[in-house]
Amino acid sequence: MKVTVKKKDPNAKIPVVIGTEFIKLESAMKLANIMPSGGTAKMVIQDGLVEVNGEVCTMRGKKLYPGDSFSFEGLHYLICIHEPQ
Repeated sequence: MKVTVKKKDPNAKIPVVIGTEFIKLESAMKLANIMPSGGTAKMVIQDGLVEVNGEVCTMRGKKLYPGDSFSFEGLHYLICIHEPQ
């Protein structure tokens, strides 16, 4: 039996699918199951541990629209209206 191992692309973005025009950063982190609560999300955002579109963001209420991305602990997330193919 032959086993094929695929390497994960370190730059791959994990989709966060929303059904609204925008989502706030702390809500996106909860939706992506990164944070258990808004309070925890607030702390890591205000500590400067989250990047939005490649730049550190300390605004927990930052509005993210489809096409925006954010990063936390080396993982990258992409805001989408529907699951990418």
